[in-house]
Amino acid sequence: MSAVVEVAAAVIQRNQGREFLLAQRPEGKVYAGYWEFPGGKVEPGETVREALVRELQEELGITATAATPWLTRQFTYPHATVRLNFWRVTAWEGEIGITAPLEHSAVAWQAWNEAPTVAPILPANSPILKALSLPTVMAITNLEENGEDNELSRLEGAIGQGLRLFQIRDKGLPGAERAWFAQAAIEMVRDSDGLVLVNDDAALARRIHAHGVHLSAAASRYRESRPESAEVGEWVGASCHNAAELAHAIALGLDYALLGPVLPTATHPGMPHLGWETFAQLVAGSAIPVFALGGMSMKMLNTAQAHGAHGIALMRNWP
Repeated sequence: MSAVVEVAAAVIQRNQGREFLLAQRPEGKVYAGYWEFPGGKVEPGETVREALVRELQEELGITATAATPWLTRQFTYPHATVRLNFWRVTAWEGEIGITAPLEHSAVAWQAWNEAPTVAPILPANSPILKALSLPTVMAITNLEENGEDNELSRLEGAIGQGLRLFQIRDKGLPGAERAWFAQAAIEMVRDSDGLVLVNDDAALARRIHAHGVHLSAAASRYRESRPESAEVGEWVGASCHNAAELAHAIALGLDYALLGPVLPTATHPGMPHLGWETFAQLVAGSAIPVFALGGMSMKMLNTAQAHGAHGIALMRNWP
């Protein structure tokens, strides 16, 4: 069996993550004409980040100045098995293709919320395109504590400020009230490209045409397969508290996971928490986006991403 080839892949983003760059493989290379994320092989003695910086200098003529680890996916092509280490690059020096000649046939900026305008795309990148459309902040509802009017106002304000991902939790509400609230949330996000997921109730998610379902750790623990999208919606994620639960979420092929608590929380004071270093160790090499959960605030997004998180999930400190 041939060795796995380590590859550094750059997800170059601009306009606050709303656009990302794809590059076309040149003639003479395997899969010539296909589109991919820029990057290349990690050479002996290099870290992934060092390889990423070198490849972008060689291929695009830019020097990455802000880059954070994101996802890692392994894929077997006819010619090789590669482990793609995707890093998000959000700042760089130089102009693409100006300070050095492009090694690609072409480059194209793509919108996170639209189908790619270029084709064909390397098959290993399809899950990455979906993950890029997942917002980096998940707001978890708390109507039971805040009251109906306050929570609806909070939703309206959050949508106005650009939040686009909401999990309807509130599992202690009577069924009819929870269903009404979830339906109201869907109506509120309809014109904002937002997503509404229902916690642990596939039947409710299906009935109100939610965008997906979020599984509790207890609900996902004994599942042997991912829920069918036709039954629960396009998006399926799960809460995780340790390495085993995260590994199971990845094995199920879920779209994302929440991992925590990372920091102490008001909900469970005194409960053991992971801390940032343990969180980073657990998510390193994850094939799916992982949100940091527990004790989060909006100002912690950059810190979470620096430790390998896709983003943050929070119940109390969103607008």
